[in-house]
Amino acid sequence: MMTTQDIQAKEARLLELAKEKFGVRAKTLSRAMKKIGRRVPSRLHRQAEVFVAAQRLGGHPKLMMQADDVAVNKAFDEIVAHLETIDVADRRKAALLNLAAALSFNVMVVVVLVILVLRWRGLI
Repeated sequence: MMTTQDIQAKEARLLELAKEKFGVRAKTLSRAMKKIGRRVPSRLHRQAEVFVAAQRLGGHPKLMMQADDVAVNKAFDEIVAHLETIDVADRRKAALLNLAAALSFNVMVVVVLVILVLRWRGLI
């Protein structure tokens, strides 16, 4: 049987990983997952809901016996495994490359439009 301290320790670990990998500063796991949003798969959001449901039961000892320890531990392990695989430097590089690609595409479109307008007006 899990105790409230176990769940709080696991939540602290998950919040620490969320802050480290995504820069999310939240006091609860549900808020952190809401802030992370689509940056993680939906299955992780479902696993977080399992964990949060057990956490809600954690305030009362008799209700805590209803929590499925195996499901909570599995949810915790899956979330930790996914968050640990995220490379922050790689995410930053990808974001910069996406920005550079979008800007270069926009510049090319503007150049082509300028050339077409100049050709249409007979200046080229």
